[in-house]
Amino acid sequence: MPVRPALIAAALAVAVSGCGGSDQDSESAASAGASSSSKPIAVVATTTQLGDIVREVGGPSVDVHQILQPNSDPHDYEPRPADVQAAAGAKLVVESGNNLDKWMGEVVSEAGGHPAVLAIAPEQTPYTVPGESSGPEASKFDPHWWHDPRNVEAAVAAVRDALVQAEPGNARALRRSADGYLAKVKALDAGIASCFAAVPAGQRKLVTSHDAFNYFAKRYGITVVGAVIPSQSTQAQPSAGQISKLAKLVEQEGVKAVYPESSLNPKLADAIAKQTGARADYTLYGDTLGPAGSSGDTYLHMEQANADAMVRGFTGGARGCTIAGL
Repeated sequence: MPVRPALIAAALAVAVSGCGGSDQDSESAASAGASSSSKPIAVVATTTQLGDIVREVGGPSVDVHQILQPNSDPHDYEPRPADVQAAAGAKLVVESGNNLDKWMGEVVSEAGGHPAVLAIAPEQTPYTVPGESSGPEASKFDPHWWHDPRNVEAAVAAVRDALVQAEPGNARALRRSADGYLAKVKALDAGIASCFAAVPAGQRKLVTSHDAFNYFAKRYGITVVGAVIPSQSTQAQPSAGQISKLAKLVEQEGVKAVYPESSLNPKLADAIAKQTGARADYTLYGDTLGPAGSSGDTYLHMEQANADAMVRGFTGGARGCTIAGL
């Protein structure tokens, strides 16, 4: 899943302009009493995670058109006319990159506008895990970068700098809100690590609907035993032989829980659980946030909910994971 060179170039241009001389000019303008525009910055964000991050950093300074809605699958999404219209008037487009939302390039092209484009691709985050070498979304890196909060810290900084570049008069407010959100992301990371430290390493064995949690697993010392769809894309289809092999592996490894994902049909995960005696009543948020009011309605809530579900599944319900202040 190679990232489009134009997107990388645009993202780098945004980052450089946000932290060089223009950044200092923004501070000077703000110090001199420069007022912010009465009209919020028009931003198009492709994924639910990015929409949430932009809103947290931008606050009242942004008007976000979020293309993907909760529990929708980014791998097979087809943009709507409303998305093209929003992109036409956008000052900034924020993409997840690495072909997870590859359809956005066509949206921007059809819109005919000239927004700054920021791609938060794994190449531009500090922690990466390998991607797939074949299949419909073959790539050098796994595109599910947000499951390591340290990558989200980098994304927050990039979004902050892009917004400051778009609206220099709001530089101080944008940095202040970004700093507040970064503190919560760091608290999330520390809290999840503390929760898993209480679970013996030999019990941290993960089986999910598709292969979306490698970043999370690497960060918190979890062993990925397998996935119902053995691919980082949901477009792949498991064969009967692959399902049978996974079921045997679940039994051999003593896996206590198989985790369905909120945006995918749980039928196969439920079937493997019934066949092996594992439980399948803990759902994870993999590719998308949950709807408003759910346990995964923000990025912070999403990852706490994932940690809580995994800890409960790994320990047979004996423990959970709660993190204060999110």
